[in-house]
Amino acid sequence: MSELKIERTFPADPETVFAFVTKPEHLVKWWGPEGMSLPEKQLDLTKLGPWFSVMMNADGKRFKVTGEVVAVDPPNVVELTWAWHDENDVRGHESTVRFEIGPDGSGGTRFILVHSGLADEEAAKNHEMGWTSTLRKLERLAA
Repeated sequence: MSELKIERTFPADPETVFAFVTKPEHLVKWWGPEGMSLPEKQLDLTKLGPWFSVMMNADGKRFKVTGEVVAVDPPNVVELTWAWHDENDVRGHESTVRFEIGPDGSGGTRFILVHSGLADEEAAKNHEMGWTSTLRKLERLAA
């Protein structure tokens, strides 16, 4: 199993950043790598329970990921399970994504994304590319 950890600092306060990473109206603005749209989604990370998204690239290829929100501690942590579906809509290997949010000591927010339980190093590298692109969108929103 592999783990990925990405840290960012945002100029917004922790409560604002927590809202950006949990509330549906904000998630739809940054969820998924750059160039992807979200034709189907149930993205509410403010409460425990199921979530899903279908991301679509410019060529119309669809990528479905689903899971459960398993922990919510505003404005500090949200944790969810994560599994991609194959072309037959069969859910694959499950991993865990955790967003840790806290003050950075200068009025902004320290944001840590930990994606654990990834199948192998290749999966970790692929997710790192996807999360890095996705977080660029969140950085623009939180600026």
